Amino acid sequence: MMAGQRHDGLTAEGASAPDALARLAAAKDAAEAANEAKTRFLASLAHEIRSPLNAIYGYAQLLERSEGTDPLAAARVIRRSAEHLSSLVEGLLDIAQIEGGALTLAREPIRFPEFLDQLIDMLQLQARAKGLALVLDRPPGLPEFVNTDPKRLRQVLINLVTNAIKFTDQGTVTLRVEYRNQLATFSVIDTGIGIAPADAERIFAPFERVGGERPGVGLGLAITQALVHIMGGEITVESMPGEGSCFRVRLMLSQPLSPPTDPAPAAGAVTGYLGRERRVLLIDDDPAHLTMLRGLLEPLGFQVHDASTGARALALAAEVQPDLVLCDVMLAGENGWDIAAQLRRRHGEALRIVMVSGEGPLSALAPAALPANDAFVMKPFDFAVLLDVIAAQLELVWLRVAGAAPAAAGAAPSPRLPAALGPQLVAHGAEIARLVRIGHVRGLEGAIDALAALTPEAAPLADRMRAALDRFDLAALAALAQTVAADAE
Repeated sequence: MMAGQRHDGLTAEGASAPDALARLAAAKDAAEAANEAKTRFLASLAHEIRSPLNAIYGYAQLLERSEGTDPLAAARVIRRSAEHLSSLVEGLLDIAQIEGGALTLAREPIRFPEFLDQLIDMLQLQARAKGLALVLDRPPGLPEFVNTDPKRLRQVLINLVTNAIKFTDQGTVTLRVEYRNQLATFSVIDTGIGIAPADAERIFAPFERVGGERPGVGLGLAITQALVHIMGGEITVESMPGEGSCFRVRLMLSQPLSPPTDPAPAAGAVTGYLGRERRVLLIDDDPAHLTMLRGLLEPLGFQVHDASTGARALALAAEVQPDLVLCDVMLAGENGWDIAAQLRRRHGEALRIVMVSGEGPLSALAPAALPANDAFVMKPFDFAVLLDVIAAQLELVWLRVAGAAPAAAGAAPSPRLPAALGPQLVAHGAEIARLVRIGHVRGLEGAIDALAALTPEAAPLADRMRAALDRFDLAALAALAQTVAADAE
């Protein structure tokens, strides 16, 4: 009886062996496909990184050699190349945050029609550069305000529209918006190359690329799908090769119970602060970073000291008794968190410590116990954000420039802008002011270009805006944005 039972078990086990082998083979094929996708991704990413790095490296050498290179033009190329690298890093971080469940959403009211108009204005030049018509198809009855995370909704729509422009060589790209019972449907329709059925199944997978040799690293649609799902929506695609594609996103966008109040106008540029002189200790092993922060803080009246090692920082802190420490997390062979802890033990709670790093506050270097710092600022940062943190830590009252930033000496006034374009100019000015507040440099470039494309009379004002952006003078840029509507009157 036992033998028979054993024989039956062996028979059943033998019968399942082909299934097990098939499962193993399928798992092996899937692993190999994933490895191939990651290999393609890394090769593409290396290319995407090397191109802007080469521009930065090359123009930096030209500036060092002083061989007739326009410094302002070189600075623009270097800054835009750095922004491209930052964009790649942000994409990778988005994927990591999404996969780790660490991405959080904001919820705030936005002016819905205005949001859509500004989005199309930002992308209009990109479409025109390829000879495409970019169309916004929306009904007149859209609600004025809806609740959403504007950054993530904008990211989703920009990813889909720029993707459509990339893969469309002639014809039209349309953003169609419908809204019913708090359900918003966004359809991005193009007349491009289309997607093969086999590719449609994998375009949302990270690291995958379709469409031949078109540029990119295969993160945009993966991030887009993940964001839509996190926002509680769905995304689908319909496409035929040679006939174009339609990506459709459905999201619940509720309306606020009462219309929100408009934000206060942007404040003038910071020129100093009230009260006694404050001492700041900078701890970083990057001389360029130290020089940059000195250039920001010393003109405002801070007494600035810097150190590139932990030992030097501790000795300097004992000597000058700083009010505030800005400390990098990753120093050469040292952990900034450990230095912060030693400073806290020696100087007590009166010393304010702000960690400044490209490593997140929850990185592997962060201490398991309660950290010693009072605040954290992530690199790259907007100067206005850092100044807000400093003001909060030291309880400062800033002294600011009153009114709009003055024009450069000898500069001719900008021509008055056509009154007929008043509504569009107001929208452009509001969008530029909003992008200034959040420090979105890439968005500002697009918004300024869109303003310049409206009418030839806007070119001088756009040039002044670009000059302010190249100096990273966001206060002057905000002041110029406020003049747009006034010039249209």
